[in-house]
Amino acid sequence: MSAAELEPDPAPTLSEIARAAGVSAPTVSKVLNGRADVAPATRAKVEEILRRTGYQRRRTAAPPSRLLDLVFHQLDSAWAMEVIRGVENVARDEGLSVVLSESAGRLTPGQTWVDGVLARRPAGVVLVLSELDAAQRDQLTSRDIPFVVLDPAGDPAEGVPAVGTGNWQGGLAATRHLLDLGHRRIGMISGPSGMMCSRARVDGYRTALGTARLPVDPELILEGNFHHEAGYAAARTLLTRPDRPTAIFAGNDLQALGVYEAARELGLRVPEDLSVVGFDDLPLARWVGPPLTTVRQPLVEMAETAARLAIGLGRGEQPTATRVDLATSLVVRASTAPPPTDD
Repeated sequence: MSAAELEPDPAPTLSEIARAAGVSAPTVSKVLNGRADVAPATRAKVEEILRRTGYQRRRTAAPPSRLLDLVFHQLDSAWAMEVIRGVENVARDEGLSVVLSESAGRLTPGQTWVDGVLARRPAGVVLVLSELDAAQRDQLTSRDIPFVVLDPAGDPAEGVPAVGTGNWQGGLAATRHLLDLGHRRIGMISGPSGMMCSRARVDGYRTALGTARLPVDPELILEGNFHHEAGYAAARTLLTRPDRPTAIFAGNDLQALGVYEAARELGLRVPEDLSVVGFDDLPLARWVGPPLTTVRQPLVEMAETAARLAIGLGRGEQPTATRVDLATSLVVRASTAPPPTDD
């Protein structure tokens, strides 16, 4: 049987895949299980046939391991800790252990990570701010390993389960809160422009200004990277302008802490001289002085939803929805007040 003769329907057997690839059935099994002792050219040929024929491992072939894979593009913040806590909550209830990985800042994990997942055969995979390319999705699908994207960086491919939050609505609420207090020059420190959540928050900010019939000043919108240092640097730029803003929407809580630091160095008081709003509502938002007004993103609940969705898909359950967006809410604390009046 040649590769050209093997069609997607009916579902091919392991032996048929092997004959089409011109290899032995044990070699196909090694590829399916992510074994390293297969020549790259052979692996690529087998993977192509698996993809083209729509091969999917039968659930009865071997039960999945008692593992749940969780992969971050970066693992270096309190934000990540909240996500881990949510996934751990579900894993503990299900009697699973969590395997934690980081893709070194890449939004798409490398093939080494994929090979590890194929070898582990977890009950499910949760990818945070990460994506799989088409070949990687095919590899997991053919092994019957379900995956869910949490807080996707971009628009997930058709059919990819994803859990997100109301980023646009949160940006709108944060900016409207500052407008309602009387602020008219509002700075915005976004996250990376390549991330969908960051763009949505900026769009919410723009919409609030437009609804209030205020112009959007592009010089008041600076791009950050969701880290403290970026918030500090952007705030220094904004607050040393001759027409500095009276309020800053920091885009996330860590950048808001950078704004606090920059304001303190410049002799500005929060909120008397400068109002600050963050996004996430991490535990630290309640501990800083003054406590931070922020948009609550239900990170723990999002992580729990993604983990349950992945596990349920692995059991063959049909969820009511595979695209889920949880609501954000504004949490008003002591970092916002009306703008200072001119004496």
